[in-house]
Order: sequence, then structure tokens, then C-alpha cells
Amino acid sequence: MKNISILVPNSAILGTIEGPRLLFTEVNEYLKRLGKPPLFNVQLVGISKEIPVYNGMYNVYTDALICDINETDLIIIPALAGDLKTTLGKNRDLIPWIVKQYKAGTEVASLCLGAFLLASTGLVKGKKIATHWMAANDFRKMFPDVHLVEEKVITDENGIYSSGGAFSYLKLILYLIEKYAGREIAVFCSKAFLIDIESGSQSQFIIFNGQKNHEDEPVKKVQEYIENNFTEKMAVEQLALMFALSRRNLERRFKKATSNTVTEYIQRVKIEAAKKKLESARENVNEIMYDVGYSDPKAFRNIFKRVTGLSPLQYRGKYNRELAA
Repeated sequence: MKNISILVPNSAILGTIEGPRLLFTEVNEYLKRLGKPPLFNVQLVGISKEIPVYNGMYNVYTDALICDINETDLIIIPALAGDLKTTLGKNRDLIPWIVKQYKAGTEVASLCLGAFLLASTGLVKGKKIATHWMAANDFRKMFPDVHLVEEKVITDENGIYSSGGAFSYLKLILYLIEKYAGREIAVFCSKAFLIDIESGSQSQFIIFNGQKNHEDEPVKKVQEYIENNFTEKMAVEQLALMFALSRRNLERRFKKATSNTVTEYIQRVKIEAAKKKLESARENVNEIMYDVGYSDPKAFRNIFKRVTGLSPLQYRGKYNRELAA
């Protein structure tokens, strides 16, 4: 039997505690109906018997204290709410236990913003991890030595798992159920809870806002110029000349400040504008392509798909309500 310890941090998001509990216990119920023994021992664990979650809106009663759990197979770290630095401070006593369990062979999975608590353990330095795309800039700033893969819904590396944002954590739970219980049971849970079993990507959901939470004023001016003039053709050399910087200096500072190269930033701004037009306008794809400053249909399609995971036509079909109707 696999021991599943669902951690209950202070200020956790309640759904990411109850969701995994429901899915893992449903596996046991399914096996029971087949006349088979249960596979999972599921417990809610924390530093006290009663823990306030979601900024004190609810209280969760744990089944066991972490000091009483000497051995477990999987730790689930739920998503966190509120100011993340404050919330991490409230939960610092959980970190030594997570580290100790992982070093003893326990696997660890973070859900959505639970990635911040997982990263605080130091266990994912140099490793790939996912979190909600809206928190990507804050995560990179707080944990520059962790390889954030913003587009991923699921990561799996050396017994450490993570999921993308919001309800996509359910895909990670299905992934773990398939790993522990097999494809058939995972498919059953997918159908019972109406969860798409394919892991997919966060790319189509990401809204690009740029990273301006930095102190490099010349870089901010370049960002603002790109955002205000994205319909024009622009080159890195041209931007460097306009803002009295060498190309090498601009590229180095821009990457450090925004986590994007200048070229990537230009592309992301153009594609974000194209997405908004595809969601609401009736213009054809080529017209929209020209509107956002592209002239090569193949290049536009390739960049659009690389950024969103969908072709322009697929994106329009999915998000343009008027045309879909």
C-alpha cells in the first residue's frame, strides 16, 4: 500500500487539498467494487491538528502530525494563497521535514503555487519545475537557480513532480495515479471526474505582460517602445542605437531584467496582440498577421504555434465565441 501524505500548509488553497484526497480515495473505492484491496493510505498531515487555510477562511483538521510520520511514499504540497513571502515564512517549519523525507526516498509533488514551498527546500536547484504562469516572474526572481518551465503542466524529475496553474493540478494527480495504479484506473478516474487525461500545455492560457518589476530604467524604456510600436519592423541593433547602448550590453541587460531576449520579447508582444484580435475580430488570419507587423505567413504560424501551442486557426476556433457560434 502506498502512503500518501497530503500536506496542509498554513494559508493553503483548500481545493488543492481536497482534490487530491478525493482522487486517491476514489481509486480505493473503485478497487473495493472490484473486490480488490485498497492501494492508497491517504492522510492529511501538518504541524498541528487544526490549520487555517486560504487566508483563514477555513480550518482543516489533519489526520496526523508531521512529527509522527516517519515514513511515507508521496508528499503532496498544495497551492498557497496570499502574499507568498509571508506564507512561506508561516510554513518554514515544514521544510526540514520535506527534505528529510525526500532524502529517505519519499517522492514529492507540488501543485500550482505549492512550487514556491518546494523550491524553498532547495531540493529543486537546477531542476525543472512548473507553477502557475501568472506567478512565473515572481518565481524566477525568488528562485533564480531553479529551471522554471513556464509552459509545462507536469514535470517529473528524480522523484520530484510539479504541476502548472490552477485546476491543471488534477492532471498531475491523474499522472501519479497512472504511475502507481496503472493506465486503466487512471482512465477510470479521468472519466469519473471529467478530467482530460492528456497533460497538455499552459502555453495557450498564458497572457504575456512582460517583466517590469526591475530597476533597469533603460531596459524599461526599450520594453515600452516595443509595446507601443510592435506593428513596425524593428531590429536589436536599431533599438540599441536608439537608446544609446551597445547591442551586447542591451541584450545582456534585457535578458537579466526580463528573462527574455529582445527578439523573444518582440515576438511575445506581437503574438499577444494577434491573440486578442483572433479572440474578437472577424479579420482573416493574414490580415491579423499584417496588423501585428508580420509579412511572412509561415514565420507567423511557426512563431504563433511555438508561443501558444496552437496554430492561429486552432486558437481562433477555440477562443472566438462569435465565430464558433
